[in-house]
Amino acid sequence: MTYSDAPHPHTPSAGELALDDRTALRRVAGLSTELADVSEVEYRQLRLERVVLVGVWTEGSAADADASLAELAALAETAGSEVLDGLIQRRDKPDPATYIGSGKAAELREVVLATGADTVICDGELSPAQLTALEKAVKVKVIDRTALILDIFAQHATSREGKAQVTLAQMEYMLPRLRGWGESMSRQAGGRAGGAGGGVGTRGPGETKIETDRRRIRERMSKLRRDIKDMKKIRDTQRSGRRRSEVPSIAIVGYTNAGKSSLLNALTGAGVLVENALFATLEPTTRRGEFADGRPFVLTDTVGFVRHLPTQLVEAFRSTLEEVVGADLLVHVVDGSDANPLAQVNAVRQVVNEVITGAAPAATSKPGHDGHQVPELLVVNKIDAAGDLAMAQLRRALPDAVFVSAHTGEGLDRLQQRMAESIAPTDTTVDVTIPYDRGDLVNRVHADGRIDATEHTADGTRIKARVPVALAASLQQFATF
Repeated sequence: MTYSDAPHPHTPSAGELALDDRTALRRVAGLSTELADVSEVEYRQLRLERVVLVGVWTEGSAADADASLAELAALAETAGSEVLDGLIQRRDKPDPATYIGSGKAAELREVVLATGADTVICDGELSPAQLTALEKAVKVKVIDRTALILDIFAQHATSREGKAQVTLAQMEYMLPRLRGWGESMSRQAGGRAGGAGGGVGTRGPGETKIETDRRRIRERMSKLRRDIKDMKKIRDTQRSGRRRSEVPSIAIVGYTNAGKSSLLNALTGAGVLVENALFATLEPTTRRGEFADGRPFVLTDTVGFVRHLPTQLVEAFRSTLEEVVGADLLVHVVDGSDANPLAQVNAVRQVVNEVITGAAPAATSKPGHDGHQVPELLVVNKIDAAGDLAMAQLRRALPDAVFVSAHTGEGLDRLQQRMAESIAPTDTTVDVTIPYDRGDLVNRVHADGRIDATEHTADGTRIKARVPVALAASLQQFATF
């Protein structure tokens, strides 16, 4: 067989390479690395190998509590850990000292010893005092749900903006939780305060080690905020360019792992990374598509949401999530195969409202870039993986939703039709003869409109096309009669 006859190897796509890189990146047991630029502080890169989960059930049914802990287990596995056991305690409210109470903390210590776990993950956000007290009780590393989600985001962020936003969120979380070891971090006395019993050599330099670290972290946070602000200007410029062309903007929102990226691929052939994991998408991906009538639109895949999404992340990712505020339509994707899809719907709507409310002052008016409420189209995905009974219940609960399977393609035509109906046409038909010295207008018609016919005449280029209303007004003087 000659060289030219040899079969060509499959060339992996960018999404496949990203997936390979992510699965190949695994933590090495027994190693622990300090945060860059912060020395001798007890906030190290999380080492999640063998974990025990613990939650406090304060409201809702037992099934809700079980579902919340199951989601925490999925988050922990996404972060690369092995879940060994899970405990739930029924309380009116979390214990202010140890989150779960001293008796349950002692029981948790026994479970840690029996399973050989090296980390305890709590299903909630713990105060610095609760973290310290619970670590003393169970004698292994304790982290909370917020730190776990931040760690997943740190693993998955790939763009410069995504990394900067995650780092800022981590530092905001870390700052009040800095703790030190022994005397190197203890408060230093200065002047007469250190005179009693201390003597010469015990008076401090005026700034403790932990204060130095806090100052350095604040300085880095300020720099990150400036960098993110600069990157936001670039994103705003890109977004305003899309608005000027009057191409409808559609944002895909939904719970993490609901199938948003799969839907983007199915509707536009984008070829972005698809993975059965929480928070596989952190970078917004915008692709161009066309409705059945030929009208163009842009579709943006946004970061997935989750119950109790850390406030730091909502703040840090606000510039990314502003795609939601400027959209003409929100395609809200729901996982039809989930045990409690309606809870997902409520969680996503809560976060979207937070983003829209927080971003509204920066927008031209209220939600929606031209002052209107952004319409929402509910899409129940993964119907091929859901049971008949669950589907029947969802159809009753969500009568206006579109039911699709991005995997099999079922219902996608109906979804395209509903999307087109939700966005009124903003273009009109023109028949114009543009002089040859106005090539700029010809270029705009080709870029923003749909050409039906072109003819070169003695007076200029005659074009029959559908163009945005604003462009049609600019072309009115060249109308052919």
